[in-house]
Parts: sequence; C-alpha cells; structure tokens
Amino acid sequence: MEQKPARVRVLDAAHELMLTVGLARATTKEIAKAAGCSEAALYKYFPSKEELFIQVLRERLPRLTPLLRSLAAEPGRRTPEENLTEIARQAALFYEQSFPIAASLYAETQLKRRHDEAMRQMGSGPHLPIEELDAYLRAEQALGRIGPDADTFAAASLLLGACAQRAFAYDSTPTGERPPLDDFAPRLARALLAGISVADGRR
Repeated sequence: MEQKPARVRVLDAAHELMLTVGLARATTKEIAKAAGCSEAALYKYFPSKEELFIQVLRERLPRLTPLLRSLAAEPGRRTPEENLTEIARQAALFYEQSFPIAASLYAETQLKRRHDEAMRQMGSGPHLPIEELDAYLRAEQALGRIGPDADTFAAASLLLGACAQRAFAYDSTPTGERPPLDDFAPRLARALLAGISVADGRR
C-alpha cells in the first residue's frame, strides 16, 4: 500500500495523540515518531505546535469556520432556522471533538498563556466562531430576516455557548450520554430565533 504523504501522516498522528494524551502532552517529538518522520520534517510543514494544533482543528474536526463564513458571505440561501440548525449541529460536533484535545491546557497555566499568545499572533482563537456567527446574524438582519433590535453578538454567544456546554456537561451523568444531536440542534435554533427573529423567523 502506498504511504500517505508526510504532512497527512503528521496531521493524523497529531490528531490521535492530542485526543488520547491531550494537547499539553502531545510533544512534537512524539508526534513525529508516531508519524514515522523526524521532528525536522514535522517543522517543514508546521512551524510550531500551535500551528499544528490549528491545522488539526481545521482539517480533522467538523468544519465550523468555513460554514459560518460561507453563510455570512451569502445570507438568505435557506431559512434562518435551517441555517442555525446546521450551525448548531456542526458547532456541537466541533466542541465535542475539540474539548478532549485542548482540555489539558487548563491544567498548566503557564503553558496555556504561551499557547494563547501564540494563537493571538496567528490571528486565531476560540473567540472567532462567535465573531463569525455574529457576522452571519448581522447579514440576516440586513436582509430583514432577523429583528432590527436583536443583539446579534449576544445571540451568537448563546448559541455557541450552549453547544460548548453540551460537549462536557453530560460526562458525569449516570449514562454519560449527551442530548441527541438531531433533537438538540433544531430545538436550540428555534429557541434562539424566538428571541431575535421578525414575526416569522423561519422564512
């Protein structure tokens, strides 16, 4: 069987290690070893572990950012309810899969500070989906499909906050099961629209 390209192997190895041991403990040395290449080869494709982390989020997890950007660029393609349902679905999956990767950062304060600073320098960070969802809602507002007085930033924060909460709030329950996504996403979209839409937010 033909071997995968080195960049793909590095991303696969990084994703697996970040899921199993956490971002803090997934060193570039271990990632390179798991990918079957040298650290020098890893750095050829990814100048830092932070850059590698960002690419894992972009290429191995549900594609939340492209969805938000495409909707903001072309609002009105479907109803707000349909769009927000799909956003909630992708956001819930994204947070469910990304939290196990990033959670270990919160146990090491200095490492998290360095990581946060690197994210800022690269123009990335967990605040971006909120800003992008806010941009989409403002675009819908301009079309008259979201109420003119609606606080779109608060609405974006509420929707994504609920999706993030679903990712970790249910692990300690007796069953450890999260609310079913096919039920959670449309209910969340409808609840949000009840507060920000015009007379018929589903149009």
